[in-house]
Amino acid sequence: MSPVLAGVLQLLALIAALALAYRPLGDYMARVYSSDKHLRVEKWIYKGIGADPDTQMRWPAYLRGVLAFSAVSVLFLYLLQRVQGHLPGSLGFTAIDPDQAFNTAASFVTNTNWQSYYGEQAMGHVVQTAGLAVQNFVSAAVGIAVAVALVRGFARSRTGELGNFWSDLVRGTVRILLPLSVVAAVVLVACGAIQNFAGIHSVGQFFGGSQQWNGGAVASQEAIKEVGTNGGGYFNANSAHPFENPTPFSNLFEIFLLLVIPFALTRTFGVMVGSVRQGYAILATMVTIWIGFTALMMATEFHHHGPAFQIAGGAMEGKETRIGVGASSIFAVATTLTSTGAVDSFHSSFTGLGGGITMLGMQLGEIAPGGTGSGLYGMLIMAVIAVFIAGLMVGRTPEYLGKKIGTREIKFAACYILITPALVLVFTAAAMALPTPGHSMTNSGAHGFSEILYAYTSGANNNGSAFAGLNADTQWFNTSIGLVMLLGRFLPMVFVLALAGSLAGQQPVPATAGTLRTEKPLFTGLLVGAVLIITGLTYFPALALGPLAEGLAS
Repeated sequence: MSPVLAGVLQLLALIAALALAYRPLGDYMARVYSSDKHLRVEKWIYKGIGADPDTQMRWPAYLRGVLAFSAVSVLFLYLLQRVQGHLPGSLGFTAIDPDQAFNTAASFVTNTNWQSYYGEQAMGHVVQTAGLAVQNFVSAAVGIAVAVALVRGFARSRTGELGNFWSDLVRGTVRILLPLSVVAAVVLVACGAIQNFAGIHSVGQFFGGSQQWNGGAVASQEAIKEVGTNGGGYFNANSAHPFENPTPFSNLFEIFLLLVIPFALTRTFGVMVGSVRQGYAILATMVTIWIGFTALMMATEFHHHGPAFQIAGGAMEGKETRIGVGASSIFAVATTLTSTGAVDSFHSSFTGLGGGITMLGMQLGEIAPGGTGSGLYGMLIMAVIAVFIAGLMVGRTPEYLGKKIGTREIKFAACYILITPALVLVFTAAAMALPTPGHSMTNSGAHGFSEILYAYTSGANNNGSAFAGLNADTQWFNTSIGLVMLLGRFLPMVFVLALAGSLAGQQPVPATAGTLRTEKPLFTGLLVGAVLIITGLTYFPALALGPLAEGLAS
């Protein structure tokens, strides 16, 4: 079987699995966030944190809950790393340096999981499980909660109430993320992923020295790493490491895990707003972009530039031989079009254009299908922009799902769109202009610029993957990327929730003959075009200096 055919068959198998899970999971999540009943364990949690789950919140109160919980999480994770040397199960590792501890705390709380450290050489069992793994759950639950709040904004009328943040947070963790992760962990253990609390041990003699590995609760962390679109690996090699990703089947299963909730949330959206066809329109937009990017990636990575590529069956540098070019291409697109950031190959070793595709996927805003929750609310913001553009074309006040998109709503949407590019481009320019950050670049020229651009693109979009070759463990990068991750996560949420509150307070507008049918293929095409054009106009100059220049020169 040719490598190209193998890659296509894996993509088809993945699509089939996602299609089977789409409706039941989407309907289940809609019931979770629409129910007025609380499980017993949830009541214990509410009592422990002193929250009333039945109190409805307006958007400022909902936002305060998001920010307060996240601030406490950053502080807790920072302190846990700083006292690591005094904790049991630390494996002899000392406290993490202040700048790196701040970067890691910001990274995992924002669902980014950017790692400027070697996991197996820096973090003990307590920090990995009680710190990083816990944040993998709750940061994903925060993203889903914000998305659900925006959906309620469309679904409700003449009220500013968006639900209860604490209830949404706990339900997302207990009823969705935890059960899926348990099942996923069992499957990964069956595939060969390790799950233990072993210490550091030698695995043999190599070139006159011994190689050492430490064990860990890897399968369970790998499960939520993918299910919650987190991406931070137990080991530095991430999902290219056989302890995390042992076989080609586990590789395909992990891709399924990181895509299934973001895609299924479009069904949840359709059910909650009372029109599943609206959910299908958003789904079609996401799928069109995802399949298009995957096809482009496969084309660039299988394209033969010489006899070495022909013998290898494609661009094999930086890719695992047990996984291959096709599966690595599918994984790379899935992880950068979501906010996952996990890798089973090294994106810096992709062809120039292939590396550009991974970067562009993040720069779209990771909305195809995006992260857990963040992908849905990002795409809905783009839908508001697309409806506004359509309204300008016909000279009619734009409407979406029976809600008028007026001056107030479009300002919120525009601010959301502008925040992330501003962070990426301003910090990239600063890093290139200042003398110290440049010392971290392994490469010069277009590829060196791509390393810097990729780092801030990954941080601002809460992805977490990196172009290998950039030494990000410096005070500049730990501090600046940490700030970018925090601002890139929570500033957009301010405008998402403000938009949700504005929409929830409106009275529905009845559809007329002139209303744009947003459940039709025409709107899907308009939405795809709006996503690509807005991103292209924003990032094209920077991409032209980096991956495009490198790809066209090769």
